[in-house]
Amino acid sequence: MAASDRMVLGPLVGSIDQGTSSTRFLVFNAKTAELLSHHQVEIQQKFPKEGWVEQDPKEILKSVHECVERTCEKLQQLNIDITNIKAIGVSNQRETTVVWDKTTGEPLYNAIVWLDLRTQSTVERLLKRIPGKNKSFFKFRTGLPLSTYFSAVKLRWLLDNVEEIRQAVDDGRAMFGTIDSWLIWSLTGGKNGGVHCTDVTNASRTMLFNIHSLEWDPELCQFFDIPVEILPKVRSSSEIYGLMKSGALTGVPISGCLGDQSAALVGQMCFQDGQAKNTYGTGCFLLCNTGQKSVFSQHGLLTTIAYKLGRDKPVCYALEGSVAIAGAVVRWLRDNLGIVKTAQEVEKLAAEAGTSYGCYFVPAFSGLYAPYWEPSARGIICGLTQFTNKKHIAFAALEAVCFQTREILDAMNKDCGIPLNQLQVDGGMTNNKVLMQLQSDILCIPVVKPSMPETTALGAAMAAGAAEGVGIWSLNPGDLTAVTCERFEPQINPEESEFRYARWKKAVMKSMGWETSEAPSNGDTSIFCSLPLGFFIMSSMIMLIGAKYVSGTGK
Repeated sequence: MAASDRMVLGPLVGSIDQGTSSTRFLVFNAKTAELLSHHQVEIQQKFPKEGWVEQDPKEILKSVHECVERTCEKLQQLNIDITNIKAIGVSNQRETTVVWDKTTGEPLYNAIVWLDLRTQSTVERLLKRIPGKNKSFFKFRTGLPLSTYFSAVKLRWLLDNVEEIRQAVDDGRAMFGTIDSWLIWSLTGGKNGGVHCTDVTNASRTMLFNIHSLEWDPELCQFFDIPVEILPKVRSSSEIYGLMKSGALTGVPISGCLGDQSAALVGQMCFQDGQAKNTYGTGCFLLCNTGQKSVFSQHGLLTTIAYKLGRDKPVCYALEGSVAIAGAVVRWLRDNLGIVKTAQEVEKLAAEAGTSYGCYFVPAFSGLYAPYWEPSARGIICGLTQFTNKKHIAFAALEAVCFQTREILDAMNKDCGIPLNQLQVDGGMTNNKVLMQLQSDILCIPVVKPSMPETTALGAAMAAGAAEGVGIWSLNPGDLTAVTCERFEPQINPEESEFRYARWKKAVMKSMGWETSEAPSNGDTSIFCSLPLGFFIMSSMIMLIGAKYVSGTGK
């Protein structure tokens, strides 16, 4: 790179993108949104019991440090001056819950991941205290139904079950946060003066936050019996929270913070009412901007805070459809069944099959989220025959992601009244062209993918670069010259799409009611409820020759 080229790069912005499956640090040109370099580290997920999903907060923090340092090394190899990095944004998996000791800086338990189901009995116990056991009792205050998904019930479980956390709360040593809070506190000094904060988008996913007053709600804290003192201070999504205190970027301000789905909405530049995006990550999340008005769904969607891009800027809301399992189904095919060695192989197998051959896959590993909110559902594969092979299952897995998106898009169209005429998409799975074409076919509308799919990281960078006191990023979409798009148009007729969708819905109905939180009297679960889905697939194909329908539960 010539010296003259280095001079015109101008200010840069870094973005920490801490997701369920991996951590990344990416650096963008603030004038064009061009991605200059990045580094990624996969994060281990722990499954200590059926339905439990945990991660090590120290591993997450270490991965952030590693990604920052390696990206800076790569920039220097490109002759890019890292002193041009003027701000850092953070995007994160949202509801994942961490409690740590502010005196030692150590986590007091593993992070409980948003997918985790251990709190089902907690939810049922809390429901008994609500008139009519109404899951939506707090919806007009929080935008959310009472569910295992959100942070308050995870925190309640920790307080009920981890003595070390109870003691730390009693001693005034405990701090709670979602992953953004844990990272910002640690990166700005930790036990030596770290900033304990979160932003409005992450706070709105806890079930402790009033989305209208933009404050922690005393009555909600009282209902969940959670002390307000352990909660982080709530800030806007775009302001200087503190400075990096170690590593290659010491002294650089952390000035943007957005939950990952809000970050993707900003990165897709969906700033107008009615604009929507769908992110394909571990889960799948469709958000539609509803502007400064909070719209409450009649069809199973969530009301959430989209962003607040500055202390003095208005808050904007979104309707959200949340799907628990999207990219995670590909990881499951790789890690649990072993039918592929890499995620990329799934696309290849699906392309070779070209059809599921009547096989339907409902990956309800963590129950069903929107629009059902049915925790009793479990994974099911049906329509198997002697002819079914791993290629058809790979195709069915990708098709399942698309069907789930169709369900939440249908709900969103009903709530908004004006059907989307195209879907903007982003996330790692959008690199899969078979998936993108399938999505367009099943929705019967075009799917539009940006040339740079890292819009979650881009959104956090935009918030950081636009913050007061930084002011190096324009939020005018027309200024971001590096962002171009690829379109996928429907290639099948609507009748075929509707037929396949109807078969999928039939499979969804069969996936429900598999599990309850009550253990059998002998203290053990039924062998048929605990065997992995792979067992049913393989044994069915070997033993039940000519069978037309086989189903099972999944881990």
